[in-house]
Amino acid sequence: MRRVSKIAAASVATAALALSATACGGTSSDAAGSKSDGKGKGVAIAYDVGGKGDQSFNDAATAGMDKAAKDLKVGSKAVEPTDGESDADKSQRLTELAKQGYNPVIGIGYAYAPAVKEVAEKFPKVTFGIVDDATIKADNVSDLVFNEEQSSYLAGVAAAKATKTKTVGFIGGVNNNLIRKFEAGFVQGVQATDKSVKIKRQFLTEKAEDGGFSSPDKGKEGASGQIEDGADVVYHAAGLSGQGVIEAAAAEKVWAIGVDSDQYKQKALDKYKKYILTSATKDVAGAVYNLTKSVQDGNAKGGVVRADLKSGGVALADSNPEFKKMKDLQAELKTAEQGIISGKIKVKITL
Repeated sequence: MRRVSKIAAASVATAALALSATACGGTSSDAAGSKSDGKGKGVAIAYDVGGKGDQSFNDAATAGMDKAAKDLKVGSKAVEPTDGESDADKSQRLTELAKQGYNPVIGIGYAYAPAVKEVAEKFPKVTFGIVDDATIKADNVSDLVFNEEQSSYLAGVAAAKATKTKTVGFIGGVNNNLIRKFEAGFVQGVQATDKSVKIKRQFLTEKAEDGGFSSPDKGKEGASGQIEDGADVVYHAAGLSGQGVIEAAAAEKVWAIGVDSDQYKQKALDKYKKYILTSATKDVAGAVYNLTKSVQDGNAKGGVVRADLKSGGVALADSNPEFKKMKDLQAELKTAEQGIISGKIKVKITL
């Protein structure tokens, strides 16, 4: 049964590079020096809300950047977001990175779409990337997107098989199209496995600027409420807020299902990992690494780059030994995975 993709696993394993603070509020590692061959001085990423240390989405991007810097011997730079920033702030950030000679420059998250579109037009010789958005059509923009609904379906299967109370929960960070994909896949997976299982669902905020992806306290409160209502498995798609979901699950000794990164392996969550059943991963690390390598190899192309279950770009992690011991659950997952890959199971992106 396919689990976390090889690139993602390698990315995480090599993620520990020394980074130094810079004057613009980011971090960088330029030990390799600037390139003089027209390929730029290395890879730069601009973090989504939550920033570095979210143990999820942004940290996966960091792992890909660090692996690229080490393996390809190029420089790297990561820049943090600021609270309440505008599209103009994002554009300025990307512009500075391009001016400094970084290539590719990657916006981590769909919120960068307007900024990437604007700045890419001004720097046609620089390759830009954007994660979780497929709306930009430009020769120098790579749209890095994922079939999150597929791994979420598997998370739903796992939840339905693991629950003892016949009640599971879903916590979405923000009520938007992307997070509703996670919700749709999860709900479909649960219902396809056991129609008698009840599903509690909540979105923490309607807008990202209200902290849906960056507030562990909101995640903890939301999960605690679902657990009080009987949920003994809670799946989150909430970025940094998901740490609160995992904390709440551990406090009540029920299962949490992580997202984006293999959260069982995250050091900051180590004291909770006993209660992290699995994680619905997506290979943001691999996407960042591969785009950087394509620039260095001289074959970077614009357009949509989609990762799915078949390619290993999305998966369900199996790091928790207790998860692997659940034979009935594993058998059900194998059947579901084969069905999705073959096309027999069509996973919805909306409810």
